Amino acid sequence: MMGAATAESALRYYPVAPGVRLNVRSGPGTNYTIVRILAEGAQVPIFCQSPGTTVTGPYGTSNIWDNIDNGEYVSDAYVNTGSDGYIKPRCS
Repeated sequence: MMGAATAESALRYYPVAPGVRLNVRSGPGTNYTIVRILAEGAQVPIFCQSPGTTVTGPYGTSNIWDNIDNGEYVSDAYVNTGSDGYIKPRCS
């Protein structure tokens, strides 16, 4: 049901590939600056997804980048979403 429910209640976290300290970038691509690095074993929310630089990682090769916070993106090739495609709306 859509409506007054908070976004937090529906927020799901997805695991980053084991043993990876994942670079978080300011935009959907490897040409963007690294804003922080996730610790091993991190789990991330995905708010929206954008096409960007193609990256090969533990979960295949993908040009999808996951928006995990305001101005923070990680390559979907390193996040176990259970899908090779988009699982969230495109970022606007």
